[in-house]
Amino acid sequence: MNNDMILGSLQHIQYGVWVDLWIWTMAVVNCAMNGFVLQYLVSNEIMSCFNSINSVNKNNNEIPPYSIYVGNTMATFVMQSLGCEVAALNTVQFSNHLGYGQAKGTRATATEISDLYQGLKNSYLDDFNMMLSGYLPGAASVEAVGTIARDLKLKNTMKPGSFFWVLDPVMGDNGKLYVAEDVVPAYKALIKDADLILPNQFEVETLSGVKIQDMDTLKLAITTLHEVYKIPHIMVTSISLPSPGAEPHLSVVGSTMTSTAEPRIFSIKIPAIDCFFSGTGDMFAALILVRFKEAVCNVEGLLDRDAWISDDEVEATELPLARATEKVLASMHEVLTKTKIARDKEIERWKNIVGGREKDEDVKREGLVRSKAAEVRLVRNVHFLKNPVVKFKAESV
Repeated sequence: MNNDMILGSLQHIQYGVWVDLWIWTMAVVNCAMNGFVLQYLVSNEIMSCFNSINSVNKNNNEIPPYSIYVGNTMATFVMQSLGCEVAALNTVQFSNHLGYGQAKGTRATATEISDLYQGLKNSYLDDFNMMLSGYLPGAASVEAVGTIARDLKLKNTMKPGSFFWVLDPVMGDNGKLYVAEDVVPAYKALIKDADLILPNQFEVETLSGVKIQDMDTLKLAITTLHEVYKIPHIMVTSISLPSPGAEPHLSVVGSTMTSTAEPRIFSIKIPAIDCFFSGTGDMFAALILVRFKEAVCNVEGLLDRDAWISDDEVEATELPLARATEKVLASMHEVLTKTKIARDKEIERWKNIVGGREKDEDVKREGLVRSKAAEVRLVRNVHFLKNPVVKFKAESV
């Protein structure tokens, strides 16, 4: 498995809580557009084969997964499926993600990350218009990725809007850091250069210095990030706030600042899925990168503006970021719902196996079986990525 980061990507979606450990590091992207329509770069022959497979395997979600979609494996497939040419710089080479509790493989150093990018530059393969970066374990690696992003931004200085950087400042969750303490100031020095950041609730608190207890303090935290760091777009990927009597749900909250760094905040709620998944943070990041550019292309002239910031009179729920997030969550909810159904069936089949193994072996293997059963059914549900049906709408906050 070609992953690109050290930690396993494990997400728990349960009763409105979205706990995420993301493992991808960097993918630099050229996303082809023709007018306002994404060009899906799939040959007719491949599509014919794909359709034939689907016609034979009508219950193909029940086929046990043999690919582990996390990190760059997840992000690259998603972006390529939506028409992007991707250069993925992997920073780990692991046999599997750490949701299995074990893995074999190697990790790249900050120097090796820089060397990979330099190799692209030396061969004139650095003509990118978007960059997606995520989890890094140490300050040196954060700084190396920041240097790459700044280099690409500098290269595109003369043409506003021609380069866009999506950054996930992964540091921890649930009040706890998952990285070395020196990563925090490294990210604080870096996020001012990003165009869109994807923190979770804990990371928003860490970067803004505001403890989030309710919607008012969440607004304050987002406002602080806009004002202090001048971050154009913010998407908080998981929010857990008290909501007595409400059905279990997830909330994501986004904002695009105005010309005076004022926030325009929206939120979207979706039903919670009571299951552990791996790679869903990577799926969200890859989808938002593509869908945001698609939404920007639907607004005349916006693609040529620095950081794709909409006019001040555009309401929060009408922002391209809000429109993009609606499509992203529509795709993810369908894919993960299909995955949950298939997961439950696979676990049930395993439990019904009689004989052939000792009890101790069953106990030992159960965790591994559950991890494998919950792997995202991505390829067999790719049509949900390409053709989302929006069900969950943005609301003003």
